[in-house]
Amino acid sequence: MTRCSASIVSAPGNPGRVSVAHWLVAGLGLAMSAAVFAAAGDTVAFLMPDQGSTRYEQNDLPGFKAEMSRLCAQCKVLYQNANGDVALQQRQFNAVIAQGAKVIVLDPVDSISAAPLVRLAQGKGVKVIAYDRPIPATPADYFVSFDNEGIGRAIAESLVQHLRQGKIPTDSGGLLEVHGSPGDAAAELIRQGIKAGLKDSGYKTLAEIETPDWSPPKAQQWASGQITRLRLQIIGVVAANDSTAAAVIAAFKGAGVKPVPPVTGNDATLAALQRIISGEQFNTVAKPGEIVAAAAARVAVGFLSGQPQKGGTMLFDTPSLLFKPVVVTARNMKAEIIDKRIVSVSQLCAGSYAEDCKRLGISN
Repeated sequence: MTRCSASIVSAPGNPGRVSVAHWLVAGLGLAMSAAVFAAAGDTVAFLMPDQGSTRYEQNDLPGFKAEMSRLCAQCKVLYQNANGDVALQQRQFNAVIAQGAKVIVLDPVDSISAAPLVRLAQGKGVKVIAYDRPIPATPADYFVSFDNEGIGRAIAESLVQHLRQGKIPTDSGGLLEVHGSPGDAAAELIRQGIKAGLKDSGYKTLAEIETPDWSPPKAQQWASGQITRLRLQIIGVVAANDSTAAAVIAAFKGAGVKPVPPVTGNDATLAALQRIISGEQFNTVAKPGEIVAAAAARVAVGFLSGQPQKGGTMLFDTPSLLFKPVVVTARNMKAEIIDKRIVSVSQLCAGSYAEDCKRLGISN
């Protein structure tokens, strides 16, 4: 497998603050002078989809606010989290327009339901930056994200490579696929990438699910049923994010399966990184939210200044800036996570994980 590298992607599919500059250095095509022209007191909204992941409060929001403060110190940032509720996000969207937001950064709970919101905002002259998840039905003014299709392909190819290195025969069993929520366009892109990554592998898929609302309990319930039905036929699991990966691993452990087959993930949460060094999870994807958030802030300030914003590519008829992240396993944990200061040694190697870190050469 060709490992993903930290770079800006020019075409789709076909927390360490030091690393932020590394990710942005390739140039976003956004004028540094934009902040000069943004009116003092302009309002920008940052609307996130759920609280199931800690990333929004711990990474994305701080990254967005920090870059907004740097580029437009007098601009006001309105933050709301919809907690997975489509109707609540619609109310929040209407509320920030009423409060004078001129740009809305929207990570939709549901990509289909977000389309009318885009049309509403654009009808009022408000710019919408789709964030993390695209809005296919109605083009937003801009889209900023990691390359979701590339993520799916990368985690699947990484798992296939691992199985081949372990000399696991293709006829010895098969895989489970645990996808994200139906209606989430990013989840669909990840699913397409997973399918592409597995297509020529020779390993068959035994069963798959699109996990409603990315819900870990629902993923665990489904996985438990598949383990009861298929048991030792399961030689690996491609899970679309770290939360569903944790749920699948819990299902295996609850069923007394030892060792747990390799399980992929995505998001590089601290818990997932610790599962990887302890051997419970196979891989994840490092995609620091503050990187994308800072890019979204730069685009927002560009819109406030009246400057045209060009993307590196077009996705769903929307100018898009896509970042290509890094697949992380135990082998490259130190280089990609510790050395790049995404997570500190003291955080990763706390408590019972100290011995795992020593064994992997992450700490002394």
